[in-house]
Amino acid sequence: MWMRSTMTYRASFLMTTLGNFAGTALDFVAIVLMFTRVDSLGGFSFAEVAFLYGTTSTSFGIADLLMGSMDRLGQRVRDGTLDTLLVRPAPVLAQVAADKFALRRLGRVTQGALVLGWAIARLDIAWTPVNLLLVPVMLISGAGIFGSVFVIGGAFQFLSNDASEVQNSFTYGGNTLLQFPPTVFAKDLVRGVTFVVPLAFVNWLPALRILGRDDPLGLPAWVDFAPPLVAGACLALSGLAWRAGLRSYRSTGS
Repeated sequence: MWMRSTMTYRASFLMTTLGNFAGTALDFVAIVLMFTRVDSLGGFSFAEVAFLYGTTSTSFGIADLLMGSMDRLGQRVRDGTLDTLLVRPAPVLAQVAADKFALRRLGRVTQGALVLGWAIARLDIAWTPVNLLLVPVMLISGAGIFGSVFVIGGAFQFLSNDASEVQNSFTYGGNTLLQFPPTVFAKDLVRGVTFVVPLAFVNWLPALRILGRDDPLGLPAWVDFAPPLVAGACLALSGLAWRAGLRSYRSTGS
């Protein structure tokens, strides 16, 4: 329904998509301006940072397109409109994800993919079969990890009633964090996003292998191939969190 209504006014859709493209591109413009002053960042060249930017932005864009409406859940809990979703013969999670589905978010995916393509063309990467396969696996697994964070954040709003900013700090904040090399951050922070909230599996660990860079934490080599397993575990955990949050929901009329 939301896609049909969006495509009814195609000029408006095109303009909002271009606006989303331009808005998200400002993040990359900031990186470009940074490299007018320095030759490398944490030992990474401009093209290598662009590779990190492109991989996380594309993964996050896909997750944001599919699950970006989860931050509205707190409003529905507070005003009781979530009740209308409970009586419909469709999964509540799917209804919340589709609520006011914003197709304009394709602008972020497109912008991230373009930067990624440019970075790949500039970098001298050894395109072995493993590295070739690792790129799409990294993007899909990253979208799964970000999607699970969206769902867990939504589940938390059943308890807090309004925690959209907390959710955004892990989703949008995590995306910004992963745009930069892990070598510019303290090791404790890198450990935190590896072992606590496993955002490092979105792009840092597999990207370091593709770029031929050393892992700052010195983890075993097989960890670079773990993103699909981590994404599966995160999605399973988010499913459990969602069910627990939904069961704890009490209507405003009760």
